[in-house]
Parts: sequence; C-alpha cells; structure tokens
Amino acid sequence: MGNFNILFIVKRELSLHKPMCYFLCMLAVTDLLLSTSTVPKTLSIFWFSSREIDFSACLTQMYFVQCFSVMASGILVAMGFDRYVAICHPLRYSTILTNAVVAKIGLAVVLRSGLLALPNPILARQWPYCRTKIIPHTYCEGIAVLKVACADIRDVQLKAFRTCGSHLFVFLTFCIPSLFSIITHRFGQNVPLHSHVLIANMYVLGPPMLNPIIYGVMTKQIRNRLLWFFTHKGT
Repeated sequence: MGNFNILFIVKRELSLHKPMCYFLCMLAVTDLLLSTSTVPKTLSIFWFSSREIDFSACLTQMYFVQCFSVMASGILVAMGFDRYVAICHPLRYSTILTNAVVAKIGLAVVLRSGLLALPNPILARQWPYCRTKIIPHTYCEGIAVLKVACADIRDVQLKAFRTCGSHLFVFLTFCIPSLFSIITHRFGQNVPLHSHVLIANMYVLGPPMLNPIIYGVMTKQIRNRLLWFFTHKGT
C-alpha cells in the first residue's frame, strides 16, 4: 500500500514530476516486483500447503529475485547522483537531469540488473541435483538452491574467495578507515583531536602500505617470484 500510494500521489501531483520523485517511483515499482516474485508462492505454502515448484520455475524465480534486488541497488545509486547534482550544481539541476536523462538512467539500471543476474540461474542449472530437491526456504533463494546440489560446492566457493579475496581486502582497507573518520567527525564530539588526526592519517597511509602486501600475498605469480628473488639473491 505504501508503494502504491507513492505512485498514485506522484502521478496525480504535477509539482512532484521531478527526477527525485521519478527515481522514487522506480524504487517503488522495483519493491513491488521484488515482493511479487516471492510472496505469492510463500502464501500458497502457508495457506494451501502447496510445497512444490517446478525446477525451471524455481530458477526463474531465483533470477527475478536477484534481478530486482540488483535493480534496487542501482536505483539507490541514481538517487544518490540526483542529490549530488542538487547540492553541487543547483542552478544546472534541471538542465542536467532532464526527463530523457532520467529515462536513460532507468534503462541502464534495468539492463545492468538483468545482465548481472542472468549467469546465476544458468550456472545453477549445470549442477547435478539429487532426486529429492527440498530447500529449507519459502522461495528459491540462491544459496538455498545450490545447497541441494549433489556436488560439493565448497571447493568452488573457496576458489572464488581466493580469486576475489584480495579485492575484498583492499576495498575494506579503503572503506573502514574512511567510515570511522566520517563517524567520529559527525558524532564524536568528545573524541580527542589526536584521534581524528590518527584516523585521517590511517586513511591516506594505510591502504597504500597494505595494497602491495595484500596483492603480493594473494597473487600466486607475484608471491612465487618474490620468494624466488629472495631465496636466490645471494647465489
């Protein structure tokens, strides 16, 4: 009802026909679609004891759940961009975020989410599944579906973590000190001045110092070459 009310009010009130409200309507539609992709089957389980779903339909539901989730994140980024333009370029706001630009952003968000979610059901279909396919969930949530595969997916998960682990650590080394710096400046009125200075220095010095260490440890080729260099240096 909340999402329908937002759509109804924005449609009726001409003064709300502006980019921020358009993005808000996109988010409302995405939320409605996300709920619609899961709630009917969930209610049928509880109300009618309909505990079966076709495997292809299950993968289709998994695709739409992930697609609409990614779509919501893209719309939030677009809303953040809208606020950036409104704050930093208020006089050019209406010329930058025209209706055509908003439509292109919305189309880009839809295409991005559709493409990013597409490999998941395709790869999930390739796994061998046992005869009894029972997932402990009210809808076809991605990891719940993969857990009923007969193959051991932990080897693949470890390989993916080893491949992407260095990027995750580097991302955290940038974000965590920055987040602490923002929070202490905003809410830490009683935090000593030297703590603010220390956190700010950690933000600019920590990542450049840790990045070569992280990538050196995580990247096999670099690690092997470094070990060879130090072990053969004296020969």
